[in-house]
Amino acid sequence: MKILFLLISIITLMNPSEKENIYQFKVKDIHGESFDFANLKGKKIMIVNTASKCGLTPQYEKLEALYEKYKGKNFVIVGFPANDFMSQEPGSNEEIESFCKMNYGVSFPMMSKISVKGKDMHPVYHFLTEKTKNGLEDNKVEWNFQKYLIDENGHLSKVISPRVQPDDESITSWIEK
Repeated sequence: MKILFLLISIITLMNPSEKENIYQFKVKDIHGESFDFANLKGKKIMIVNTASKCGLTPQYEKLEALYEKYKGKNFVIVGFPANDFMSQEPGSNEEIESFCKMNYGVSFPMMSKISVKGKDMHPVYHFLTEKTKNGLEDNKVEWNFQKYLIDENGHLSKVISPRVQPDDESITSWIEK
């Protein structure tokens, strides 16, 4: 029995296939303060890259409604403004925050503007888009408002197309299960 335990231990240590999780990341929120994903342990998380001047910008309204409906049920949305698609998020963090609050009443956590693709891609988005890091799949950010669903253990569970509305059944059923 001791030999079996020893073999299992050795195999486990030699196998680096343990996928990473979102809790390893600390980022800057829209005010420049530290935001530690480890504080979200046990919650389902939707990460979404946002933009203020996009045809999909009205999704902010449904994102906020979704957040209000489920925030008391171990669910949180984390928004990452990004200017990677046709310069549709040109504003400063202050301008983005003002726009989101004034036009959509956004109360879910918004982070500082980052890059979600290319050579300046933020490490969080390397995790979200690379199978070697997230353990689920390789993918690329197609456009603004792509949604990444993270389970209660900090692992990537689903990637949702930008065109899928935040209140779509594929998202709400995931939150509720």
